Parts: sequence; C-alpha cells; structure tokens
Amino acid sequence: MARAVARGRRAVTAGRLGGLALRVVPAAFILILFIWPLGALVRRAVDTGSDVGVGELLRRTHALNLLGFTLWQAAASTVLALVVAAPMVWLVARVRIPGSALLMVIVTVPFVLPTVVVGVAFRALLDGPLAFAHIGSGLWPILLAHAFLNVAVVARVVGAAWRSLDPRQAEAAQTLGAGRIRAFLTVVAPRLMPAVGAAAALVFLFCSTSFGVIVVLGNGEIRTLETEIYTQAIGYFRIPEAVALSMVQIVVVVAALLLTRVFTDPAGSATGARPRETRFRPHGTGWLPVLAALAWTVVVLVGPIAVLALRSVRPGADGAWTLDGYRSLTESVNGVTPLDTLRYSLVTAALAMAIALVVGLLAAVAMHRSHGVWAATGNVVATIPLGVSAVTLGFGYLIVLASLPTEVASSALVIPCVQALIAIPVVVRIALPALSSVPGRLREAAATLGAGPLRVFLTVDLPLIGRALCAAGGFAFVMALGEFGATSFLARADTTTLPVLIGSALNRPGADNLATAMAASMLLVAVTTLAVVVVEALRPRTGALL
Repeated sequence: MARAVARGRRAVTAGRLGGLALRVVPAAFILILFIWPLGALVRRAVDTGSDVGVGELLRRTHALNLLGFTLWQAAASTVLALVVAAPMVWLVARVRIPGSALLMVIVTVPFVLPTVVVGVAFRALLDGPLAFAHIGSGLWPILLAHAFLNVAVVARVVGAAWRSLDPRQAEAAQTLGAGRIRAFLTVVAPRLMPAVGAAAALVFLFCSTSFGVIVVLGNGEIRTLETEIYTQAIGYFRIPEAVALSMVQIVVVVAALLLTRVFTDPAGSATGARPRETRFRPHGTGWLPVLAALAWTVVVLVGPIAVLALRSVRPGADGAWTLDGYRSLTESVNGVTPLDTLRYSLVTAALAMAIALVVGLLAAVAMHRSHGVWAATGNVVATIPLGVSAVTLGFGYLIVLASLPTEVASSALVIPCVQALIAIPVVVRIALPALSSVPGRLREAAATLGAGPLRVFLTVDLPLIGRALCAAGGFAFVMALGEFGATSFLARADTTTLPVLIGSALNRPGADNLATAMAASMLLVAVTTLAVVVVEALRPRTGALL
C-alpha cells in the first residue's frame, strides 16, 4: 500500500514537473529570442546616446512620410491581393476537380518562397528581353509582387471558411426565387466577411513589414519603414535614427496584429466537419468558368517563375542562351561558392526546423492543456513572432549580440534560432488543431491502464498527430530557408545564406552577377517547391491556412 502511494506521489510530481517544463521551455525561448532583442531596442530608444530627442530623430528620417507610404502601399497591396485571389478562392472552395493537390501546391509555393526570390522573379518578368513591359522596378512591380506572395493567405483563409458553410441556406434562398448572384450576395458573402477581414489584416501585416521585395524592386528609390531601418543601421550606421524608426515599426506591427485579432472570427474560419460536400464537379459548359479560373491561376502564379527560369538561361540584354549563371554557382568568391552557401542554408534550415518543432510542439501541448486566459495569452504570444518586422528583430539582435562574449555572438546556433523563432507560430497553428482532434477517450483509456502523461503523449497523441507534425516541419523548413530580413543583419562571410547571397549579387553591377542571382533563385524555387509537395502530401485536410 505504501509503495502504491509513493508511486502515485511520484507520478503526480512528475506530471507537475512535466507541465512546468511544457511552459518554461517555450517561454524561455520567446523571452531570449524575441523579448530580449525588442527590449534592447526599446532601451536604446530611451537612451539614444545623443542629445537629440526622438522627435528630432523622426523628423530627420522623414518618419511620417515613410509611415504614410508604408501604410498606403500595404493597403494597396492588400486590395490587389484580394482581387487577384478571388478566382482562386472560388476554385479552392467550390470546385472539385482532378489534381486539386497540385492546385494547392501552385497556390502555396509563392507564399513560402523567399521574398528576395520573388523580387528577382518580378524583375525578370517586367524588365529585360522577355519582359511584357520595361518597368522592372518601381511601385507597380512591388504591388504585384506582394499580391503574388499573399494570394495563398486569401485562398486558404477565405476558401476554408467558404467550404465550412452549410450550403442549404443559399439553396433555400434560390428555392424562394433568388438567383445565384443574389443568393451569394445576400446569404454567402455576409458570412464570409469575417474571414475576408482576417485574411486582409494578415496580408496588410505581411506587406507593411515587407523587406526583400522592396529592396530588390524599389531600386533604392522606394523606401518604407522596413528598408529605412536597414539603411540607417547598416548603410549609415546611424543607430539612434534606426532605433527611432524601429519604434514606429513596432507600433505598426502591434496595431496590425490587433486588427487581425478583431477580424478573426473562429466561426468564420472554422475547419470542423461540414454537413456535406459543398464542392461541385463541373460538367459541360460548367467547365468554362473553371478553365478560366485555372488559366488565371497558372498565369498569375506560374508565369513569374516560368519567366525567371527562362531569364536564368537568357540573362543578357541580347537574349543569348547561356548556362553561365549556373556554372557560376561552383565558382569561389572569398573561398565560398554559391553551392557551399546552399549547403549551409539547408543545414541551418534543418536545424531551425528541429528547434521550431520541439519548441512549437511543447507550446502547442501547453496551450492545449490550458484554458481561459492562459490559453488565449499563449495563442497571442505564440503568434506575434510571425508578424513582427524581421528587420526590426534583426536590428535588435545586432544590439544584443554586440554586448555578449564573442563565443556566444559567433555561435553557429544564432542564425538557426532566429529562423526557428519565425517558424514556431506555424508549427503551433498546425499542431494545436491536430492535438484537439485526438479523441479524449483514448487518452483516458491509456491513463486508466497506468500510463503517465508522458507515455500517453508518446503512445497516443504522437502517432495520431505524426502527419501534422511532418507538415509543420516542412513549412518550418521552407520558412527558415527563405528568411532574409533578420539574417541579413547577422550574416558573415562564413554564415551567408542563399537569400542573402542573392540580395548581395543583385546589388553588384554586371550581367554576370544578375545571372548568378537568377540561377541561385531557381535553386531555391526547386527546393521550396519540393518541400511544399511533400507538405501537401502529408498535411491533414483541415482547410486551415497552413
């Protein structure tokens, strides 16, 4: 009897320690990798090290003008993304055709492509011998690139909400004499508005913190808060001015996140079981709008990548065919070849994926076991890193690492940890619904048979959420592989990732550097596409964003 009591006490103690570890590990990671660098920025903003006030620093950098343009281009990009994605939303939500998995790959790849690669693709599309119009840089290319990047957000969020709606209400309206258009406008559209608002808020957030696209397509003439922080900090080493702009950018990000929370409606984005299949199989003339929407999807999403592939073998103004760009990938620059950089990028992305999976899974389990305020707080904290400006975060890391010992600042884990921080919210968003879908009676049965909390998780939860974790790992990998903003602050000659190398090649004049950038971009496109194919094959069909 005494032994049984002792075993029970040990089990309770182990359970409490395990529950504490579930919360402490993710909290410590967020505290060190997220709160600390942002806190360092705030502290530097309070004590700028000069007699000039924050107001004067903002005046010197034309912060109000930068803020106005940043918000305007983000709003314009959001509207354009909603318009461009509309036919794709209809395809995803309402049409059932062969090859739906391929369609989702096509829709998803732009969202996870490195932003610098998207910038190169649109420069190839809008300038040069294959261009439709010689406007390779400027505002319109930036808006188009932002729409290209974010159609997946609109298609997945609004498409999932549309598929979750009960179609019987619209059918009842049609039975009462309403046409299809009127039934959609009066019954379906109002119920989709929360999802549309949530998608628009997310797109606005991503566009307001865009960096790689504006660096590549802005040609140094178009500046936003994000690019100006980098210019002031790295280009001119004006730390007080960069800190002041970072504070403005943090305010923008927080406001956008709050806007996202306001528009997010759990009912509007539900992914639960539908009353019945809501998609239709086209027949006869019903194929015409389907084919038109498919053609639109291919032109908008595949076109820029196809042109990039062509320009990678025809980089010059004379339109001559050459493989010099791909040959240059084996040529050494300062002892490092682009292929070496690709290998380093793959290794750091794999490390970041492993870190993100461990920390994100712990956070998801802790949130799944929490209720009320704690669960809501965990959800907000776990989501914030996804939307915070990567450049602002990278600048914060620069300040923090400057105060640490060289052994720590130059650690090989710095860049993977930074990349993992950005990927953790995606892991949480995928793992949490998967954990919620595990039947509670299975856990109760295992516990009744004597299994402790850890054994229950390993033998019941983990096998059932394995596919979701594989999908989460794939998304974490491609997001880490393409991270550009924060890594550009931290990269050294021996820790340069491929997106940073592409950005550096574009900043150097000459057709050879352009050819190298395009060939390296195609390498990233190939790796990213392969990863998305694997993710789509493994991803549970929940209809969620990722």
